[in-house]
Amino acid sequence: MATKSSTTVNTAGTKSDAIEMLTADHRKVEKLFREYDQLAEGEGSYNEKETLAATICAELTVHALVEEEIFYPAARDILDEEDLVDEAVVEHATAKDLIAQLADMSPDDDLYDAKVKVLGELIEHHVEEEEDEMFPKLKKAKLDTAALGLQMEQRKLELIEEFGVGVEATADRE
Repeated sequence: MATKSSTTVNTAGTKSDAIEMLTADHRKVEKLFREYDQLAEGEGSYNEKETLAATICAELTVHALVEEEIFYPAARDILDEEDLVDEAVVEHATAKDLIAQLADMSPDDDLYDAKVKVLGELIEHHVEEEEDEMFPKLKKAKLDTAALGLQMEQRKLELIEEFGVGVEATADRE
C-alpha cells in the first residue's frame, strides 16, 4: 500500500483516518459499556438495559464488519505478523457469539447482565491489543490510513443504512 498521508476530511466533515475512526469507535463503545454497568449495578429498568444492550451490539456489529471487510485485509497485506490479525478475527467471532446469545435473551434472564459484562471485558482486551500492538505496527509500516479511512467511512454508512441500526455517525463521536 501507499505511504500514510495526512488525515483528510470527507464531504461530511468527518475525519477519514482509519485508525482515528476505529479509536473513536472504541471510546464510544467503552462509554456505552460503562453506562450499562451503571444500569446493572443500579438495577436499571428492563427497557433501559434492553435499549443500551441493543445499541452496544449494533455498534459492535457495524465496527466488526468494517474491520473484517476493509481494515484487516489491509493490515494483513502490510504486516509481517499475521497472528495479530488472526487473533483479532477470533476475538470478533467470540464477540459475535455473545451478541447472538444476547439477541435471543431478555434483560430479566439470569445471565443477561453477565453476558453483557463478559462481552465488555472481551472488547476491552480486543481494543487494548489493537491500540497497543496492531495500530503502532501499522503506523510504522506506513499504512495509508487516510485512504483506508475513506473506504471504511463509506462502508460504515452503507451498513448503518442496510441494518437500519441507530449507530451514530463518526462525526458525532467524542
